[in-house]
Amino acid sequence: MTLRPLGSTDLRVSPVALGTWPMAGVTSLDVNDADSVATIRACFDLGINFIDTAYCYGPNGESENLLREAMAGRRDELVIATKCGIHYDAAGKQTQDARPETIRRECDESLRRLGTDRVELYYLHSPDPQVPVAESAGAIRNLIAAGKVRYAGASNCQLEQIETFHAVCPLTAVQLPYNMLQRDIEQQTVPWCRERNISVIVYWALMKGLLAGRLTRQDQLDAADNRRSYPMFQGDEWEKNQAFLEQLREIADGCGKTVAQLVVNWTIHQGGITAALCGARRVWQIEETAGAMGWELSGDANEAIATAIAQRGKAAAKRLFQ
Repeated sequence: MTLRPLGSTDLRVSPVALGTWPMAGVTSLDVNDADSVATIRACFDLGINFIDTAYCYGPNGESENLLREAMAGRRDELVIATKCGIHYDAAGKQTQDARPETIRRECDESLRRLGTDRVELYYLHSPDPQVPVAESAGAIRNLIAAGKVRYAGASNCQLEQIETFHAVCPLTAVQLPYNMLQRDIEQQTVPWCRERNISVIVYWALMKGLLAGRLTRQDQLDAADNRRSYPMFQGDEWEKNQAFLEQLREIADGCGKTVAQLVVNWTIHQGGITAALCGARRVWQIEETAGAMGWELSGDANEAIATAIAQRGKAAAKRLFQ
């Protein structure tokens, strides 16, 4: 497995990154600290050095705190990305606040939670409609100057917002949703980033577990599972996606891989994609997705995947970010 450059920096990251959102226990069921810590620690042996978290991953910074515990004594082996601009209010609801003073405060708190004096990559988690992107970018630029942050990132931004941010504070990475069924960023954002040597880090590569291939037509999501609210997990879309997964299973079997490994491997080999975030809350989950690294799909397998995606068509593709 070969590490990849993070933008134009001297940092090298694994093409599969661990996403720690599930460990926050906000939307994922059956989460516990012991398994979460073990999952993070497993990354050291699996070749994953890129860990993604955020200030709002848990009402009290649960994911950042777990990361501090898990990486004790091995901090320098990891490239850590965290995010600012979203927090929980007194009522326990996520709210946006990307004012410069808030970003400064959240950065300091994230560093305390993580038990470190700097993070390698610091994202604006999402543009705040009440705060100009340029102001938020300026705050992160100042954190870089102060040595608390090495490089800047922008997450969940439209291309125009990315351009505005980059003009104020040069970007090293952008983070956006992307998978086999949601590929809008290929049209404008990825080419723009490639021209400027900005890394594209993607989440939802497995579309919240849908493309992992473990859910069958007969499976019923728990009533408390928030995925029930996503159209891809409902009705006709669910049936069409299951037909698509049947095709992927056949291709994966021919490659001697799981569906999840096939999907993540395809994702990290798309042009302009530096890394895919793979969420996990158990060791076996990150072991499986780590198995997407270190090999390439054959021409026949790529062609079969392209055919399956084309047959699935545009019906599944909900427009996200241009």
